[in-house]
Amino acid sequence: MDGFFSKKKFINGVTNRHLHQIGRLRRDANCRYLYTGPKREKGSGNQKTYDGKVDWQDLSRFTYHHTQDGIASYSQILNHQCFKRNLKVVVLVNEKIKKNYVILFSTDQHLDAQSVVTYYKARSQIEFIFRDAKQFTGLSDAQTRDKKCLDFHFNASLTTLNLSKAEHLKTHWDTPTKPFSMTSIKACYFNTFFLEKFFSMFDLDPKHIKKSPQYTYLINYGNIAA
Repeated sequence: MDGFFSKKKFINGVTNRHLHQIGRLRRDANCRYLYTGPKREKGSGNQKTYDGKVDWQDLSRFTYHHTQDGIASYSQILNHQCFKRNLKVVVLVNEKIKKNYVILFSTDQHLDAQSVVTYYKARSQIEFIFRDAKQFTGLSDAQTRDKKCLDFHFNASLTTLNLSKAEHLKTHWDTPTKPFSMTSIKACYFNTFFLEKFFSMFDLDPKHIKKSPQYTYLINYGNIAA
């Protein structure tokens, strides 16, 4: 999730369903180190639990992992005071500009730092799926509140998107790096439908016309160049 969903109520809702959340924290997140020193002998009072507030400009108590493309990664198990829970926190620091850093977290404390970063990066790809589904395949256009009907509607919308991507890969099998564009897919279908209308209204024989290079040009007219 992005930083908007890094809220106590949302995180509790996710974990209550036996799932884990990976997200981003504020740059001034109020976190504390966990106390790992010797336990106090039996006596009055509770054992020491925390060991000071985190200063995000001083990561000396974090575990350093590696530096890639000028970005250094550090991790530590911390307690977030607002969330009232311990988190696996990963800090990505720009080596050139020390004050430029990003704080990621996972409610799964056993997840390694690289996996936290990898999963968070995948978030943007997931957002593209929902963006295209909302804009082109009617993901948010259902007019029902029935759970089964909504389930069918969401599956139909996302399946249509998957079929469009499959068609894109089939068409551009020789150029696998060509980016997918739902706008181009929509334009091709619209152009095909429009040309078929012309053939029907003017009683034209499409057999010879479809063999012309100009027909292919008209089918792909309006595609996004990439």
